Amino acid sequence: MLATVVLVFGTATAGNADPKPTESGLRKQLAALEKKVDGLIADYNAKRVALAKAKVSEKAARDRLGAAQSDYDAAQQALRDMAGLRYQTDSAIAGSPVPLVDLNGSTVAYQLQEEQAARMTQFDQVRTERQRAADAAKALTAQLKTQSADVAEQRSDAERLIDEIKDKLDKLIPIAPGRRPGGAWAPELPSGADNITPRMRFMRSEVEQHFQLRFPVGCYRAETSGEHPLGRACDFMMSSGGTMPAPDMKALGDSIAAWAIKNGPKLGVMYIIWQQRIYNLGRPGWRPMADRGGITANHYDHVHISMY
Repeated sequence: MLATVVLVFGTATAGNADPKPTESGLRKQLAALEKKVDGLIADYNAKRVALAKAKVSEKAARDRLGAAQSDYDAAQQALRDMAGLRYQTDSAIAGSPVPLVDLNGSTVAYQLQEEQAARMTQFDQVRTERQRAADAAKALTAQLKTQSADVAEQRSDAERLIDEIKDKLDKLIPIAPGRRPGGAWAPELPSGADNITPRMRFMRSEVEQHFQLRFPVGCYRAETSGEHPLGRACDFMMSSGGTMPAPDMKALGDSIAAWAIKNGPKLGVMYIIWQQRIYNLGRPGWRPMADRGGITANHYDHVHISMY
């Protein structure tokens, strides 16, 4: 469709900015941007995957640190208990006329000394493990912070490039037929088997090109008022009619309405009705409409677009 339409860009004169690029120039720029953004998106997605893995590793390291801290606290308490027991035993041995021995003949003091030495060795091992776990958790936390920053930066770069692509796409939308030099729109007669104006037909084709419509588009109707009998309005259905649209179709209707508002000045849109609200491009802003008594009458199941 775009190939058959002459874009109105104007010519450069002394004191003016550089001439706007042609459609072919814009398409070349757009192709280069799309190739670049694909690379950015792939890199961003890979970083997101790596970040998710890093979060799992960091959590495992913190769990390990928590377990090591519990073991450390238990070993430390065991040493305190052993120290208290030795103190009591040493006092008992000092007050006894003969050394206290166990069934194997070794002194209780010697046995306690050996057990305390073993517990000290265990405590050293637990303390070492706690330090290693703490170091690992600290390193992974720092790595996670860096990776999070990288992902955020990559996302920002991709979003900026996507916005640039959107701007290029907007520039590719041509000006509809019939716009006068001052910005007004000349009236048009309906034509063709669909009984709509060339401008309305052009708008319909643009919507069909930019969005994946799932339901029929209704335009001409033999009524006594409004733009439908004039061939200057189309209803872009978001359901089979008479039923509320599904959430994804409601979102599609929102997108079509927003797109028509944004590009309306180039396409000749007069107003849009959607979800019992009207947006008149001559008086920007959504305004509520009176209840007409039904889903279709209140434009909940279709986006109505009227043209000049």
